[in-house]
Amino acid sequence: MTVRVRFAPSPTGEPHIGNIRTVVFNWLFARQQDGQFILRIEDTDRERYQPETIPVIMDGLRWLGVSWDEGPSLEALNRSGLEDARDYAVGGLHGPYVQSERLDMYRDAAEALIDRGWAYRCNCTPERLARVRERQRAAGEHIMYDRHCRDLPVPVSPDEPHVIRLKVPLEGETVVQDSIRGDVTFDNELIDDQILLKSDGFPTYHLAVVVDDHHMEISHVIRGDDWISSTPKRILIYRAMGWELPTYCHVPLVNGPDGQKLSKRHGATSITEFQDQGYLPEALFNFLALLGWSPGEGEEQEVFSREELIERFDLFRVNTSPATFSYDKLNWMNGVYIRDLSEEALVERLLPFWQRAALVPDPCPEEMRPRLRLAASLVQERLKLLSDVVEWTGFMFGEIDPPPMERLVPKGLTAEESAAMLQAARNLLAEVEPFDAETIEQPLRDLTDELGVSVGQLLGTLRWAVTNQKATPPLFGTLAAIGRERVVARLDAAIERLEEAA
Repeated sequence: MTVRVRFAPSPTGEPHIGNIRTVVFNWLFARQQDGQFILRIEDTDRERYQPETIPVIMDGLRWLGVSWDEGPSLEALNRSGLEDARDYAVGGLHGPYVQSERLDMYRDAAEALIDRGWAYRCNCTPERLARVRERQRAAGEHIMYDRHCRDLPVPVSPDEPHVIRLKVPLEGETVVQDSIRGDVTFDNELIDDQILLKSDGFPTYHLAVVVDDHHMEISHVIRGDDWISSTPKRILIYRAMGWELPTYCHVPLVNGPDGQKLSKRHGATSITEFQDQGYLPEALFNFLALLGWSPGEGEEQEVFSREELIERFDLFRVNTSPATFSYDKLNWMNGVYIRDLSEEALVERLLPFWQRAALVPDPCPEEMRPRLRLAASLVQERLKLLSDVVEWTGFMFGEIDPPPMERLVPKGLTAEESAAMLQAARNLLAEVEPFDAETIEQPLRDLTDELGVSVGQLLGTLRWAVTNQKATPPLFGTLAAIGRERVVARLDAAIERLEEAA
């Protein structure tokens, strides 16, 4: 068997990170088994359809490093509303990969189910259906269609407005043979006669997904276990059409730290949000791969290369209990990956965050890059998120507020003495060559002996005057990253304030 799996997002918004975790499982399984990973766009929910989210979904997958072997063609994406879709188009032999372009296939399947006695036409109005639900709710009954049109003496005419419903057996059981959860049994009498084809000719998800998975030769359906209750309907359609069932693999849901289903109240929930907050795609991918799966009992390794994950991933060892999304653990893992970046690679990852904060021009001048590399090296060990660089280095490239006067006068000195101390430091820093951490450090330390002040008095006051920060990366490297011109200007401003207060 050739392994073929799919991700089939509905362009009604950005996919939830819990769904993306399932995408990671699909992709790892396909790559491990030398199979194919298919991207299919399920755009039949026309009321909520947002074509602008299609490139957002695709960009998110690519940022995460998830490539697809088959997917929408250039023509299909252009028809979906994308003006220039060349970067996203893949195509394949099992297309079209956009559901709205497969409507004839769904209609043919629905008519075939009627002919085989597995479906029927229904013309019940929304008002009647609402009354049925209200009556069932009042009686404490199971809420489902009452099968009014199922066995009418005169069937509903195909020429009048109607939907097509699945004709579920009234007796017996349907068993979902799941490779992760085992067999799950459902009583047929509790399975609704689900709508398969709506009155506008568009399919519901239940029909479309079966037709698509069959014709695209999907071998394994890997999805969240919140879908397992709808699986009997799919199985009945497969059997009615005489098609071979795929292997079902329902993976656990992802909860927040409080044990509730992961939602925005816990933090970011879409790929775009994680990207904007400064997570590295390789760190997020690694983290998601371990949500609900582990490489083995007693295994302590948590940081894996993509190649290691492909080699070691075992779909059939995925847990059945919900996974917990820990932002603390993700932040730790992201920090590990940040610290592993080369200096140049780190600058490239940080550059968009500096530019977004208007600290660095876009495009970045080449002559500014040495300062950026120095700044990046100073904070690399401290970063958990790439976005943290704005807080840690903003004062190096942007303007600062005047420091509090009490911070410019250290304990044991007067304003006049502090001004004289900073003036001596200013004169030294204006002349020292080259202006780098190694050259700056010793002369400043020697200056404390000449002035008769402590190291803490000089360097602490210097830090406040130049950064207006209580804590910074190592001071001498920080001064070099700020640059001689700006350091001298800030010292001049601080000295002027102290002299006015003296």
